[in-house]
Amino acid sequence: MVRPRFAKLPAEQQQAIVRAARDEFAGRGFHDASLNRVIEAAGISKGSMYYYFDGKEDLYAYIVQTDLEHLFARLGPFPVPDDGDADGFWSTVEDYYLRLMTALTATPDLAALIRGLLAASPAPVLAQAQADLTQAVLPWLEQAVANGQRVGAIRTDLPADLLITVVMGMGQPMDVWLMAQQPDQDDLPRLISVLIGMMRRAAQP
Repeated sequence: MVRPRFAKLPAEQQQAIVRAARDEFAGRGFHDASLNRVIEAAGISKGSMYYYFDGKEDLYAYIVQTDLEHLFARLGPFPVPDDGDADGFWSTVEDYYLRLMTALTATPDLAALIRGLLAASPAPVLAQAQADLTQAVLPWLEQAVANGQRVGAIRTDLPADLLITVVMGMGQPMDVWLMAQQPDQDDLPRLISVLIGMMRRAAQP
Protein backbone atom coordinates (compact mmCIF):
# COMPACT_ATOMS: atom_id res chain seq x y z
CA MET A 1 0.00 0.00 0.00
CA VAL A 2 1.03 3.60 -0.42
CA ARG A 3 2.48 4.80 2.85
CA PRO A 4 1.38 8.07 4.51
CA ARG A 5 4.98 9.30 4.22
CA PHE A 6 4.52 9.66 0.46
CA ALA A 7 1.80 12.28 0.95
CA LYS A 8 4.23 14.31 3.09
CA LEU A 9 6.76 14.62 0.26
CA PRO A 10 6.98 17.96 -1.55
CA ALA A 11 4.74 17.98 -4.63
CA GLU A 12 7.67 18.05 -7.08
CA GLN A 13 9.18 14.91 -5.53
CA GLN A 14 5.84 13.12 -5.64
CA GLN A 15 5.44 14.11 -9.30
CA ALA A 16 8.95 12.86 -10.15
CA ILE A 17 8.14 9.41 -8.75
CA VAL A 18 4.73 9.32 -10.42
CA ARG A 19 6.13 10.37 -13.82
CA ALA A 20 8.92 7.82 -13.67
CA ALA A 21 6.53 5.04 -12.64
CA ARG A 22 3.92 5.95 -15.25
CA ASP A 23 6.50 5.98 -18.05
CA GLU A 24 7.95 2.64 -16.98
CA PHE A 25 4.65 0.84 -16.43
CA ALA A 26 2.90 2.23 -19.51
CA GLY A 27 5.90 1.53 -21.73
CA ARG A 28 6.77 -1.95 -20.52
CA GLY A 29 3.68 -3.31 -18.77
CA PHE A 30 3.51 -4.46 -15.19
CA HIS A 31 5.46 -7.72 -15.51
CA ASP A 32 8.36 -6.33 -17.55
CA ALA A 33 8.61 -3.05 -15.65
CA SER A 34 11.63 -2.60 -13.40
CA LEU A 35 11.32 -0.89 -10.04
CA ASN A 36 15.04 -0.19 -10.23
CA ARG A 37 14.53 1.82 -13.44
CA VAL A 38 11.72 3.77 -11.76
CA ILE A 39 14.00 4.50 -8.80
CA GLU A 40 16.82 5.65 -11.09
CA ALA A 41 14.54 7.83 -13.23
CA ALA A 42 12.95 9.39 -10.15
CA GLY A 43 16.35 10.16 -8.66
CA ILE A 44 15.72 8.47 -5.32
CA SER A 45 17.30 5.58 -3.43
CA LYS A 46 15.84 2.09 -3.25
CA GLY A 47 15.41 2.52 0.49
CA SER A 48 13.41 5.69 -0.10
CA MET A 49 11.06 3.95 -2.53
CA TYR A 50 10.22 1.26 0.03
CA TYR A 51 9.73 4.05 2.54
CA TYR A 52 6.82 5.27 0.37
CA PHE A 53 5.42 2.07 -1.18
CA ASP A 54 5.41 -1.59 -0.13
CA GLY A 55 6.50 -2.72 -3.58
CA LYS A 56 5.96 -2.62 -7.33
CA GLU A 57 2.35 -3.79 -7.10
CA ASP A 58 1.42 -1.02 -4.69
CA LEU A 59 3.11 1.63 -6.82
CA TYR A 60 1.30 0.35 -9.93
CA ALA A 61 -2.08 0.35 -8.20
CA TYR A 62 -1.47 3.89 -6.95
CA ILE A 63 -0.57 5.19 -10.41
CA VAL A 64 -3.69 3.63 -12.00
CA GLN A 65 -5.95 4.94 -9.25
CA THR A 66 -4.63 8.50 -9.33
CA ASP A 67 -4.62 8.67 -13.14
CA LEU A 68 -8.23 7.48 -13.25
CA GLU A 69 -9.21 10.04 -10.62
CA HIS A 70 -7.61 12.79 -12.71
CA LEU A 71 -9.39 11.53 -15.84
CA PHE A 72 -12.82 11.58 -14.20
CA ALA A 73 -12.11 15.00 -12.72
CA ARG A 74 -11.42 16.30 -16.23
CA LEU A 75 -14.50 14.63 -17.71
CA GLY A 76 -16.84 15.92 -15.04
CA PRO A 77 -19.82 14.08 -13.51
CA PHE A 78 -21.72 11.20 -15.08
CA PRO A 79 -25.24 11.56 -13.64
CA VAL A 80 -27.14 8.29 -13.32
CA PRO A 81 -29.28 7.88 -16.48
CA ASP A 82 -32.81 8.90 -15.64
CA ASP A 83 -34.46 9.44 -19.01
CA GLY A 84 -38.17 8.99 -19.47
CA ASP A 85 -38.10 6.01 -21.83
CA ALA A 86 -35.94 3.06 -22.86
CA ASP A 87 -34.48 4.73 -25.96
CA GLY A 88 -33.48 7.80 -23.97
CA PHE A 89 -31.92 5.65 -21.25
CA TRP A 90 -29.76 3.65 -23.63
CA SER A 91 -28.84 6.75 -25.62
CA THR A 92 -27.47 8.29 -22.42
CA VAL A 93 -25.51 5.13 -21.62
CA GLU A 94 -24.06 5.17 -25.14
CA ASP A 95 -23.10 8.84 -24.81
CA TYR A 96 -21.35 8.17 -21.49
CA TYR A 97 -19.43 5.20 -22.87
CA LEU A 98 -18.36 7.15 -25.95
CA ARG A 99 -17.24 10.04 -23.78
CA LEU A 100 -15.17 7.76 -21.55
CA MET A 101 -13.62 5.66 -24.32
CA THR A 102 -12.80 8.76 -26.37
CA ALA A 103 -10.86 10.06 -23.39
CA LEU A 104 -9.13 6.73 -22.77
CA THR A 105 -8.14 6.10 -26.38
CA ALA A 106 -6.75 9.64 -26.45
CA THR A 107 -4.70 8.86 -23.33
CA PRO A 108 -2.58 5.87 -24.40
CA ASP A 109 -0.50 5.74 -21.21
CA LEU A 110 -3.60 5.37 -19.04
CA ALA A 111 -5.12 2.85 -21.46
CA ALA A 112 -1.91 0.81 -21.22
CA LEU A 113 -1.97 0.99 -17.43
CA ILE A 114 -5.57 -0.26 -17.26
CA ARG A 115 -4.80 -3.13 -19.66
CA GLY A 116 -1.86 -4.01 -17.45
CA LEU A 117 -3.99 -3.94 -14.33
CA LEU A 118 -6.48 -6.37 -15.87
CA ALA A 119 -3.71 -8.65 -17.15
CA ALA A 120 -1.87 -8.64 -13.83
CA SER A 121 -4.93 -9.07 -11.62
CA PRO A 122 -3.77 -12.47 -10.18
CA ALA A 123 -1.26 -10.46 -8.11
CA PRO A 124 -3.13 -9.99 -4.80
CA VAL A 125 -2.53 -6.24 -4.52
CA LEU A 126 -3.64 -5.63 -8.11
CA ALA A 127 -6.62 -7.96 -7.78
CA GLN A 128 -7.66 -5.87 -4.78
CA ALA A 129 -7.15 -2.67 -6.77
CA GLN A 130 -9.41 -4.02 -9.50
CA ALA A 131 -11.99 -5.06 -6.89
CA ASP A 132 -11.82 -1.58 -5.32
CA LEU A 133 -12.53 0.02 -8.71
CA THR A 134 -15.53 -2.25 -9.15
CA GLN A 135 -16.83 -1.40 -5.69
CA ALA A 136 -16.42 2.30 -6.40
CA VAL A 137 -18.79 2.18 -9.40
CA LEU A 138 -21.22 -0.35 -7.91
CA PRO A 139 -23.62 2.19 -6.30
CA TRP A 140 -23.84 4.05 -9.63
CA LEU A 141 -24.58 0.81 -11.48
CA GLU A 142 -27.21 -0.24 -8.96
CA GLN A 143 -29.02 3.06 -9.32
CA ALA A 144 -28.72 2.93 -13.11
CA VAL A 145 -30.28 -0.54 -13.19
CA ALA A 146 -33.12 0.59 -10.91
CA ASN A 147 -33.79 3.63 -13.11
CA GLY A 148 -33.58 1.51 -16.25
CA GLN A 149 -36.09 -0.96 -14.88
CA ARG A 150 -38.44 1.87 -13.94
CA VAL A 151 -38.54 3.23 -17.52
CA GLY A 152 -38.70 -0.21 -19.17
CA ALA A 153 -35.11 -0.18 -20.45
CA ILE A 154 -33.85 -3.09 -18.34
CA ARG A 155 -35.47 -6.43 -17.67
CA THR A 156 -36.96 -7.22 -14.27
CA ASP A 157 -37.02 -11.02 -14.47
CA LEU A 158 -33.48 -11.38 -13.09
CA PRO A 159 -31.88 -10.13 -9.85
CA ALA A 160 -30.19 -6.75 -10.19
CA ASP A 161 -26.83 -8.09 -9.01
CA LEU A 162 -26.90 -10.76 -11.71
CA LEU A 163 -27.73 -8.17 -14.36
CA ILE A 164 -24.80 -6.03 -13.19
CA THR A 165 -22.49 -9.04 -13.32
CA VAL A 166 -23.59 -9.82 -16.88
CA VAL A 167 -23.20 -6.22 -18.04
CA MET A 168 -19.78 -5.87 -16.42
CA GLY A 169 -18.74 -9.21 -17.89
CA MET A 170 -19.57 -7.86 -21.34
CA GLY A 171 -18.12 -4.42 -20.67
CA GLN A 172 -14.64 -5.43 -19.54
CA PRO A 173 -13.57 -7.18 -22.78
CA MET A 174 -15.14 -4.32 -24.74
CA ASP A 175 -13.00 -1.85 -22.78
CA VAL A 176 -9.83 -3.89 -23.23
CA TRP A 177 -10.39 -4.39 -26.96
CA LEU A 178 -11.08 -0.71 -27.60
CA MET A 179 -8.05 0.39 -25.59
CA ALA A 180 -5.82 -2.17 -27.33
CA GLN A 181 -7.02 -1.50 -30.86
CA GLN A 182 -7.24 2.29 -30.46
CA PRO A 183 -9.73 2.63 -33.34
CA ASP A 184 -9.88 5.77 -35.43
CA GLN A 185 -11.76 8.51 -33.62
CA ASP A 186 -14.10 8.85 -36.59
CA ASP A 187 -15.08 5.18 -36.30
CA LEU A 188 -15.32 5.10 -32.51
CA PRO A 189 -18.97 6.32 -32.31
CA ARG A 190 -20.09 3.52 -34.65
CA LEU A 191 -18.23 0.87 -32.65
CA ILE A 192 -19.61 2.17 -29.38
CA SER A 193 -23.13 2.16 -30.80
CA VAL A 194 -22.76 -1.48 -31.88
CA LEU A 195 -21.29 -2.56 -28.53
CA ILE A 196 -23.93 -0.79 -26.45
CA GLY A 197 -26.54 -2.31 -28.76
CA MET A 198 -25.22 -5.76 -27.86
CA MET A 199 -25.40 -4.90 -24.17
CA ARG A 200 -28.91 -3.50 -24.59
CA ARG A 201 -30.16 -6.69 -26.26
CA ALA A 202 -28.84 -8.72 -23.33
CA ALA A 203 -30.30 -6.45 -20.63
CA GLN A 204 -33.58 -5.19 -22.04
CA PRO A 205 -36.95 -6.84 -21.34
